[in-house]
Amino acid sequence: MGSSSSSYAPKTIYLDVDGKVQKVVFSRHCSPCDIKELLCSSSNIPRNTAIMMVDPEGALVSIDPTMPTNSPSSLYKVVPLSTGQLGEKEDMFQNVLSQVAEQFSRAFRINELKTEVTNRLAMLEKRVELEGLKVVEIEKCKNDLKKLRDEMTSRGGGRVNCPCKYNFSDDGKKVTPRRDVPNYPKYTLSQETVEALKKPTFDVWHWEHNEMLSCLEYMYHDLGLVKEFNMNPITLKRWLLAIQENYRNNPFHNFRHCFCVSQMMYGMIHLCNLQEKLTLTDMGILMTAAVCHDLDHPGYNNTYQINARTELAVRYNDISPLENHHCAVAFQILSLPECNIFANVDPEAFKQIRQAIITLILATDMARHGEILDSFKQKVDNFDFTNEEHVTCLKMVLIKCCDISNEVRPTEVAEPWVDCLLEEYFMQSDREKSEGLPVAPFMDRDKVTKPTAQIGFIKFVLIPMFETVMKLFPQIEEIMVQPLRDSRDHYEELKQIDDAMTEKKKTENMSLGGKKK
Repeated sequence: MGSSSSSYAPKTIYLDVDGKVQKVVFSRHCSPCDIKELLCSSSNIPRNTAIMMVDPEGALVSIDPTMPTNSPSSLYKVVPLSTGQLGEKEDMFQNVLSQVAEQFSRAFRINELKTEVTNRLAMLEKRVELEGLKVVEIEKCKNDLKKLRDEMTSRGGGRVNCPCKYNFSDDGKKVTPRRDVPNYPKYTLSQETVEALKKPTFDVWHWEHNEMLSCLEYMYHDLGLVKEFNMNPITLKRWLLAIQENYRNNPFHNFRHCFCVSQMMYGMIHLCNLQEKLTLTDMGILMTAAVCHDLDHPGYNNTYQINARTELAVRYNDISPLENHHCAVAFQILSLPECNIFANVDPEAFKQIRQAIITLILATDMARHGEILDSFKQKVDNFDFTNEEHVTCLKMVLIKCCDISNEVRPTEVAEPWVDCLLEEYFMQSDREKSEGLPVAPFMDRDKVTKPTAQIGFIKFVLIPMFETVMKLFPQIEEIMVQPLRDSRDHYEELKQIDDAMTEKKKTENMSLGGKKK
């Protein structure tokens, strides 16, 4: 496990500026754009100039936070790209475009093409008009239903209007995706990033949303899922954007957590060499379930939903209300043609994929933890990758591992997640107190500390589960299980320090009390 200080230490490089040594210091959290501006300023080059950086041997150096450091004896040099270089590329591009345009002019009869486009636009306009009329009719039906419910309530049918804390009746509005071509900035992944993505040590805090979207897109291409399911790459982009937009800005259960779980799943696929043991369909199920597993999480857990009798709890009869809701939103998004990454999959095959994704997302309900782990323990000693029941159980355990895997990561990556989770817990417990609902001790800001929150969870939930998976995949011990043991020891040391401080304060208070007497 790394130390938090090494993660936040600034990075230093040395430049050759007009024959003089120029020292440049920047944060590891700077974006490539910020670093380029800093390099331009340091080298007396106007901002927004296209530049490249070379080492003493003339080799190109990537301009990003992961660039290798150098020394005053091995200086980098920042070189502006000349307008001539850019002009040559533009001329070449214009020539290619001219040739392509000429070929198209010969190949197609332009007038016929214009007529066809005009006819299609007219049809689309007519469809939009009809869809608009449908929306008006739907709104009218909703209003009629509301009036009917109000009338039934006034006649004594009070049970129709449950005292729900959240109203999810308008969820469909949020699910509507962008219909234009997605235009989030394309982030070109360096080879170093590509390799880091495959490891549990990946630092998920360094990346902005558009960069996380690009990483997720890369994972689907890299695993061969785009080819296997014949996905339209533009549809994949639209789907990912719709996914991001349907994660709320909670302290913990947000889009970064979705990315965190998906990246850990991608890492475990590589670490455990699952490509050789499971099918590509299984890979698609694992990745898609990870991406969708907490969609539209409201920031209040199942216990709150059930105790507060929210609309979700009533809708799903107190049975994993949140996990059922995540599944429903996931397939609401996939039901939109422009977001359906499985559009080209055979209907019968899609039926099985849908059921498998639902099974995995429902498995993330921690109320089922003991049941699922016990089932896996019974199979692990004689595990059979050709047995469908065994494989399904493994996939359930894998998504569970990824969902609660933060403590596998280095301390400086894992610890901020504990703060985020406690913040969400405290929001819930404060609300439960104000509404007169039961409060779990591990969520009460007056009773819990960071060490007490983590020690029991790591000792009795994380380590037993990962050690069971280790029986099937021994290679995870060093990279995943040992960091958990180190994390347990770290928090136990913190608890000892906290206990000692508490005892010291008690002693001081007692001695002060004695003096007053």
